[in-house]
Amino acid sequence: MAMDGHVEPPRRVSASREVAAAAGVIFELIADPAQQPRWDGNDNLAEAPGGQRPRRVGDVFTMTLTMGSVRENHVVELVEARRIAWQPAEPGQPPPGHQWIWDLEPVGPSLTVVTHTYDWTRLTDDSRLARARATTADMLRRSLDRLAELAERAGPAGPE
Repeated sequence: MAMDGHVEPPRRVSASREVAAAAGVIFELIADPAQQPRWDGNDNLAEAPGGQRPRRVGDVFTMTLTMGSVRENHVVELVEARRIAWQPAEPGQPPPGHQWIWDLEPVGPSLTVVTHTYDWTRLTDDSRLARARATTADMLRRSLDRLAELAERAGPAGPE
């Protein structure tokens, strides 16, 4: 509880759902930055240049936001078809400490539980706190639902 008596929201929010697609198909939609605006449930992502698909921790991809600013996304975890996490940052600046995490757990050959997490436990930039607090599980669920629709429509061959 904050000193003024209001309850501080959790600094880590998640949403999960089953997706009727293979983990590899879903992972490509998440890991390819050019695909991300197609499933972004917050309508925050405008576009990313093609050919930026990260392959290892330490890779950086850029994304233009709908408001016109650019973010450099620093990949901090990557296990193919299972987990990817990145920390956004202003161009040329160190990440301020928040991160987006995707976990994929195959339940069968064409069924995967996907969990999307926004973690701001280490966020150090006070100017970003209001936006971080406003990020809810419902917002994450919207991205998951759009992702599921794309992955399920893509079928076994993968994204169009």
